[in-house]
Amino acid sequence: MALILTFLGKGGTGRSTIAIATAKKYAAQGKRVLLLGQDPGPALGILLGVPLTLTPQEIAPNLKAVQVQSGPLLERRWDEVKQLEAQYVRTPFFKQIYGQELGVLPGMDSALALNELREYDDSKQYDVIVYDGNGGMDTLRMLGMPEILSWYIRRFRQALVDSDLGKALSPFIQPLVSTVLTVDMSGDNAFQSTKQVDNLLDKGKEALADPNRTAAFLVTTGDASAIATARYLWGSSQQVSLTVGGVIVNQAPVTEAITAEFDPLTAVSVPAHSDNNWQPLIDALPDFSQAAKAPQPININIAQRQVSLFLPGFDKKEIKLIQSGPEVTIEAGDQRRNILLPPALTGKSVTGAKFLNGYLIISF
Repeated sequence: MALILTFLGKGGTGRSTIAIATAKKYAAQGKRVLLLGQDPGPALGILLGVPLTLTPQEIAPNLKAVQVQSGPLLERRWDEVKQLEAQYVRTPFFKQIYGQELGVLPGMDSALALNELREYDDSKQYDVIVYDGNGGMDTLRMLGMPEILSWYIRRFRQALVDSDLGKALSPFIQPLVSTVLTVDMSGDNAFQSTKQVDNLLDKGKEALADPNRTAAFLVTTGDASAIATARYLWGSSQQVSLTVGGVIVNQAPVTEAITAEFDPLTAVSVPAHSDNNWQPLIDALPDFSQAAKAPQPININIAQRQVSLFLPGFDKKEIKLIQSGPEVTIEAGDQRRNILLPPALTGKSVTGAKFLNGYLIISF
């Protein structure tokens, strides 16, 4: 399993440059590195000096790069999906639909990028995967998909299976899920064949919650709007259970004000890179392995009957707590997080909640 790193921050703060430098740093250490870019434009390839394709290509010793594009990915798999559909649908209705047409569906780009990330991780060909996404809320929604989908499956699966709507949608959902997740959904009933999907979602949630497997670092400049955006993304990351390991201040000093804004994270300053000399930038990068020492998004203390969530960047007035059965829902800003309680706390009512030093502490 690979270490997965990504960078969050406002556009124009140099996230892609930092991602390339990080990939080069690990490659120089002898690690097998994949730099995965999602932006379909040429920017990342220009920075690398090599046009990127849908297939990983070696651009330096131990370093490969690839670009994710939803249209070609869908088209590449669509013929296989049509063959699968023909096995269990009496009247196939996807013959006149092209894979690229599914790219307009909401969230499709994110789902495909997440699946590509999963497949490269499962391939065991890489020790480190550096993901260069858009660095904002779309990246967080992508990484948070396993938890979101799990919640919908827990809530609606059986109700959907038993409904006329579920039976009507079954022929459509089967090939669609097969395309996005590349899993075998063949069988008489797609909703009865979701164990493999459940396993994928569980693995995704476990990887995201482990800072030794997946971590993000904030990238900012000295600009006030860039700092504010980084702080917002820091708090939003906690809502998808993504650990933020530190702050990288690009081409600006780490001031007392910046230190205070991101306390207790460690902030480091990095210089501009030169096309001919990346080494000063590489040398200034933080120790990414220290992400495990950063505050974790959630901690469950069964002995004390407490759940603590780290929500920096939010005011207590922006936070709302709802309990429903074995779950508690946390609304912070415009985000919602559903927490499935462990068996020891299931059935116990919330007895109190307080917001202290950036932590929401819930007692049962």
